[in-house]
Amino acid sequence: MPPTGPSPVLRRRRLGLELRKLREAAGLTGDQVIARIGWASASKLSRLENGRSRPDPDDVAALLDLYGVTDAQREELLGITGEAGDMRGWLRKYPVMTPQQRSFAELEAGCAEILEYNPVLVPGLLQTTGYARLRIVSAHQVESGAGDLEHGETPDNEVAARVARQSLLSRADAPRYTAVLEEAALGRRAGPPEVLREQLSQLCNLAMLPHVTLHVLPRDTKIGDWYLPPTAFSIYRFADPLDPETLAIEGGFTNAMSTEVSTLNAYKVAFEWLRSAALSASDTISWLFEAAGRLTEAAGPSTATHGSATTPTQRRRHSGRLTDR
Repeated sequence: MPPTGPSPVLRRRRLGLELRKLREAAGLTGDQVIARIGWASASKLSRLENGRSRPDPDDVAALLDLYGVTDAQREELLGITGEAGDMRGWLRKYPVMTPQQRSFAELEAGCAEILEYNPVLVPGLLQTTGYARLRIVSAHQVESGAGDLEHGETPDNEVAARVARQSLLSRADAPRYTAVLEEAALGRRAGPPEVLREQLSQLCNLAMLPHVTLHVLPRDTKIGDWYLPPTAFSIYRFADPLDPETLAIEGGFTNAMSTEVSTLNAYKVAFEWLRSAALSASDTISWLFEAAGRLTEAAGPSTATHGSATTPTQRRRHSGRLTDR
């Protein structure tokens, strides 16, 4: 099982925000702090406040002395400092973790809620092993042609890392998870019928979990005032209300993270438009069962291996309403 607490990277961001607030409350500039503590590097404080370096407990203690914090604040922030430096211990909780998958695992750890949208793929936390392998292998074909593959990022390792992340949704204290799935992510272009059938079956099962809500967005549905979302994105809210909400923008071969409130608010609006345009949670479950059923019927009895998700009595119809939409 993955770690239940926040990742060291999130702890660094939290520590950096708190240190900046304390410096500003003390009325000190960065240069004044550097001069008073006697640090040789002017960038040292900047790296700490921006969460870009592993914090040294002695450095943090020197800052807290300068800012004159209370004993309670000191204990709390030094505790966060210890968590921020324990990257190796945190990663031991995962059997396999590649650099790209690690960036998402770090955000997912300690989450209270995750909102996700992807215009062309099933989000990683929902993918079957077969669907994940197909996506990873196809991406590797592009990356290897460009000479961009990192050492150790084999399909087997990446699939294992993604599966390790997915155990987040089966924890007793799993976060609330909501995803808007484009119909195109489950269309014929996404993979061979047996892969899609297995993926649909898994989505049916996940959608029945009390903390998971899925919404399918039909391909011809209008979003807002003809809004077209340009990229995949995820929004992470954490159990500790003082940890900053984080936006992850997934661009296929590169990712970006932001905690800027104005940027987050824009993506929150976009997600609500997408969720409002998509099928309701109950209609989505019906859509998934029917889509899985159609693939099973097309395959015939000799290859229909996922009947649990396509039993005729389970597939609810709504007088053509799903097709009309």
